[in-house]
Order: sequence, then C-alpha cells, then structure tokens
Amino acid sequence: MRRVGFLVALMVGTLAASCGGGNGSESGDTAPSRIFLSVGTAPPGGAFFVVGSALAEVVNEFGDAFGWSTTAEATSGSQENIRRLDSGELDFAMSNAAITYFAVRGGEGWDKAYPMRAVMTLAPNVALFIAPEGSDVKTIEDLRGNRVGVGPAGAGFEYFVGPLLAAHGITYDDFTPLNATQAGAVDLIADGSAAAVFVGGAVPTASITQASASQDIHFIPFADEAKRQLTEEYVFFRPATIPADTYRGQAEAYEGLDVGSMHLITSAAVDEDLVYNITKTLYEQRASVVEKHAAGRAINENNVIRDTGTEFHPGAIRYYQEIGIWP
Repeated sequence: MRRVGFLVALMVGTLAASCGGGNGSESGDTAPSRIFLSVGTAPPGGAFFVVGSALAEVVNEFGDAFGWSTTAEATSGSQENIRRLDSGELDFAMSNAAITYFAVRGGEGWDKAYPMRAVMTLAPNVALFIAPEGSDVKTIEDLRGNRVGVGPAGAGFEYFVGPLLAAHGITYDDFTPLNATQAGAVDLIADGSAAAVFVGGAVPTASITQASASQDIHFIPFADEAKRQLTEEYVFFRPATIPADTYRGQAEAYEGLDVGSMHLITSAAVDEDLVYNITKTLYEQRASVVEKHAAGRAINENNVIRDTGTEFHPGAIRYYQEIGIWP
C-alpha cells in the first residue's frame, strides 16, 4: 500500500470511504480527511531544498479543500528521492532531470528502470565549477591533480558532472573528488581544502551567493565545443546564462549550461486525481511560489511541459490538456 493510503488509514480509521480517496476531494458537507503528503528535496544550501520547501508550503496553504498536510523532507538529493518514491516513502520529490533521465532507463549504474513520471519541469539547474579568484584553476582542464568538490555523496551529481568532464577530455580519475553538500562546498574552498567545487541550481543559488560574499571567486567556463557536444547528445543539457551582477563581483554574464533542470516528479503508481490536483494547485498558485523563491517563475506555460527525457504523469497531462498548453 502506498504511503498516502497508509497514513490516511491511520488517521481516519472508520470514517466512511466517501470521506477519503487519493485525490483528497470532499463529499457533500463532510470535511475532507487528512492526507499526509511528503516532498523529497535535498540537503540545505542548494536550491532544491528551498524550492521544494516553497512548493510544499503552497500545497499546504491552498490544499485545505483536499485535506492535504504536506511536509518537505531534507534528503541527500535526487538519487535518494527516486528510490524512496519507488518504495512509497515519498509522494513527490525534486530531482535533477539528468539523474531521472538515466533512472527511468535503468542506465549508468541504476539497478533497474525506475517508474518515475514528471509532474512539472521547473527552473534550470545552472551549475558550474567555481574557484577562489587567486587559484591556479582557471579552466576545467586545470582541475587535473587537484582536490575538487563534486557534490554530496549519493545525490547523483556524477550523472551530469561525468559527461561535462568527458566533454573536456578529463575524468574523475584525473583529480581527487571530494563529497560535500553545497554549503559544505563553500567551506572547502574557503579554507583551502579544495581547489574548486561544483555548485549551482536555480539562479540565484544560496551556496554561490555565500561563496561570493565571503571571498572573490572565479566562474570556471565551459569550452564552447564541449557545450555544443553536450546539448546535441543529451536532451537535458541546454545553454543557460547567469546575468551579470547576479553574484557579488560578477561583472559579466556567465554563459553556462542547464545541466538538468530541476523538476517535480512522482511515481507512475500515484493516483491520477491526486497528481492532477497537485499540478493544478501549483500552476494556479504559481505567484505564491514566486513570493517564496524566484525559481517559481519557471512555472509557466512554456516551461512546465518542457521535455527533459522523462514521461509525464497522466494526471499532470490531463491538467495541461485542460488548460490548452499540452502540445
């Protein structure tokens, strides 16, 4: 039994079946039963944590009619979220589109094809290597022989960092990889434990803001040919720009990459009506998401349905068809 049904059963006990249901709808004047929903995010310090928390807050704020009680859970990131969605421990989750891309195909080390479905494509995950301004690391090739932060253990950064490195002719074997959260990555370059770290997410990203506030940093560029190769080979890679003055000391726009947009996902097994109502609530209340994080601007008709290589859930498709934006 899925987690939603289990928790509802615990709370409502002998209430009539008409008071419950996966879509949390009301029956007559009877108050809806409480439906406990969980949204997996990522460790604090990155955009997934704050954006996922914002989505959960909006679902709570506008979900009274459905009886939703929604909690955002800090996790290690996309890989944990996908496995916990599959086991029913989470109901919805944030994920990086690159990681979900490989998970649904059972490729690149996944033990099986995971039945994940997209609910909405969210903000670009504009991630990059940064280094202290005085560092000798000026290009990705300069990472060779250094200690380099490559993301939290178990989060799945290797699914997009690996191809990025390969496009520049290097691998993890060419340097000493260090695992840390985004907040921890800032500490790694602050105290000299790492020559460079890979950080990012929705713009602006808290970790980069923190790093640039405490010291002068260098945004390591991607080679033009590498960017072309990656965007041609993988549907989840796209050109992305960080506007000038987004971060302290950033005088020029940074022409980088969306290394796999954040997206809201769920399991294929989740009730279609529930997914429909969650999608409808978040889309119609997107202004409230924006109030909590600028990444909410990505909830628009041109972006939410964007294909990143993962099939959309039927409940989400039904809503997008209903409002006329599904292609």
